[in-house]
Amino acid sequence: MQRTICLLTAYDGTEFHGWQRQPGLRTVQGVLEAAIRRVVRHDVDLIGSGRTDAGVHAAGHVSNFVTTCTIPVDRLRHALGSRLDADVAVLRAREVNPAFNATRSASSKLYRYRVYNSITRPVEWTAQRYVYHCWQALNIERMRAAGRCFVGEMDFSAMTPQRTVRESMVRRVLRCDVERSLDEIRIDVEGTGFLYNQVRTMVGVLLDVGRGRWDPDYVREIIGSRDRSRAGTTAEAKGLCLQWVRYPARLLRPADG
Repeated sequence: MQRTICLLTAYDGTEFHGWQRQPGLRTVQGVLEAAIRRVVRHDVDLIGSGRTDAGVHAAGHVSNFVTTCTIPVDRLRHALGSRLDADVAVLRAREVNPAFNATRSASSKLYRYRVYNSITRPVEWTAQRYVYHCWQALNIERMRAAGRCFVGEMDFSAMTPQRTVRESMVRRVLRCDVERSLDEIRIDVEGTGFLYNQVRTMVGVLLDVGRGRWDPDYVREIIGSRDRSRAGTTAEAKGLCLQWVRYPARLLRPADG
């Protein structure tokens, strides 16, 4: 009998070439699939909630696969964890509805970008692998005002490389919050889905606003132009982390649950 298994994973993306499987390269999907195969003893196609780029981290990435293996999910999680390297962990395994799809079933997801805003280096807090270091002073209120310009359903062509081709470039951003705690600035972006590099480009725009290069309202002009060249530099990958992904509760239970 087939079962659909959902995995909640965390990983340090520094040494990975992103999530998606790539021949000859170490990727999160490739490492997880290899571990799963060893445990369930058959090939699997692991479906991920998002294809994080090289260097991007995750605290709550979600994926799923189908198996005929009868190992209970708690033992399955332990067996997978013992076969993984130190930079990736399976936090939870659960049997879910056969209709569950980690990509298509997601209702929203949250990315967090961390900026270390100080003249000293983040190595003082051993955070250099997980934050972008900005020496220049950043105006949080200006960044917050600019962040509000991203909220809503709109064409985000200006926030993704020109080569990006999708059936629709329209995406819905639910919130874009900017908060500061001591020397760290956190930018939380929640949306129903994102284009390639969209969040990192949005962060790059917010940083330029915070530095005083642009006024907050100029963000609306950038978005309206649909021109990637207007948006400036894409923020570094290492500051970005996928925090969590939400799904309808009914899909997170087995079919008979």
